[in-house]
Amino acid sequence: CSAPRPAQAISGSTVPTDHHWLGPHRDARLSPRTGVVPFMALLLLQRRPVAGRVLLVTGPGCPGHGLCRSNVQEQTRRQVALLNATAQDLFSLYLKCQGEPFSSETDKLCNPGGVFFPAFRVNRTSERKEVMVAMYKLFAFLNASLGNITRDQEELNPTAKELLDRLHNTTKTTRGLISNLTCLLCKNYNVFQVDVSYGESSKGKSAFKKKQQGCQVLRKYVQVIAQAARILLPHLSPP
Repeated sequence: CSAPRPAQAISGSTVPTDHHWLGPHRDARLSPRTGVVPFMALLLLQRRPVAGRVLLVTGPGCPGHGLCRSNVQEQTRRQVALLNATAQDLFSLYLKCQGEPFSSETDKLCNPGGVFFPAFRVNRTSERKEVMVAMYKLFAFLNASLGNITRDQEELNPTAKELLDRLHNTTKTTRGLISNLTCLLCKNYNVFQVDVSYGESSKGKSAFKKKQQGCQVLRKYVQVIAQAARILLPHLSPP
């Protein structure tokens, strides 16, 4: 498999590249469940899909406030734009590397209707805080899903260097974006806790099912990231 334009991760993320999940490192076997997780803990998460109701906190300070860089809003805008610009190439490369029948039966096998995805009900008229919260949930989920897909492809296609590089770079950019959204939510709205629910993991499934789930998630990703960019980018543009 080869890619014409490898994705480049935005530099300057406020999350260190060697961070890890809190708690047992299980790659998220994900029958739905819920719980409240502080944003500072979520900054460390790589592989667990996150979605749910954000809780407002009225304490004197937000844990993530001091982590925000002066250019965090512009960096967030660039990260969303980059993910949107490279999503279709990632999906196309993924399909190529899975081979048949995925290349010839894409519409049938990669229909995303059967996979869990967090609800995304904001639009351009939504208030900025509502948009930022929805984006955080979405990208936290996508980051976890990319982690699961990368793990599966390392097992199923270990020599597909271009695909693995693209997945790693996309995950790195998404992780940096989560960090920046956390900063913005803390700094602007003093929000740093979220009620989370977990979707489905591919761990333990057959090779075909792993490939199919990755295909479904990435196809949905192409659709949702385009919608997210249309909605979020105007909120991040300079006045």
